[in-house]
Amino acid sequence: MSQTASEMNAKVLIVEDEMLVACEVEAVLGDLGHQVVGIAPDLDTAMELAAQPIDLALVDLNLRDGLTGPEIGMRLCELGNVAVLFVTANPRILGEGIAGAIGVLTKPTDEASVKAAVDYALRVKAGDRTVRPPQGLRLFRRAA
Repeated sequence: MSQTASEMNAKVLIVEDEMLVACEVEAVLGDLGHQVVGIAPDLDTAMELAAQPIDLALVDLNLRDGLTGPEIGMRLCELGNVAVLFVTANPRILGEGIAGAIGVLTKPTDEASVKAAVDYALRVKAGDRTVRPPQGLRLFRRAA
């Protein structure tokens, strides 16, 4: 029987420079039983926080230090054990996506969409191939 995201108690990194948005996402993740390992407003902070075990990263594109979200997502994917979901108002910047990342959720979003996207990402990371992507989450092409 596959676990739901709330049963997984994941460690999540939030990469977001708008503190109100980051705190709202942190509250949603807490409601799901996940542990937020930190909130990173820029590339340097994200990479520092990525030194600890992380299951999932929610990454905005435009941060305090500019358009560094795509690079952060790429670096996190290269770690090999982090599921990456982008959450941005500018999804077109990502084009066809970042290799290894799951997909993108377009802002503004609501609590239910964030919960569904997090659940989906964690289930995919755990190897569940039966899970269907939630509405509003645009998946990136997977390498065959």
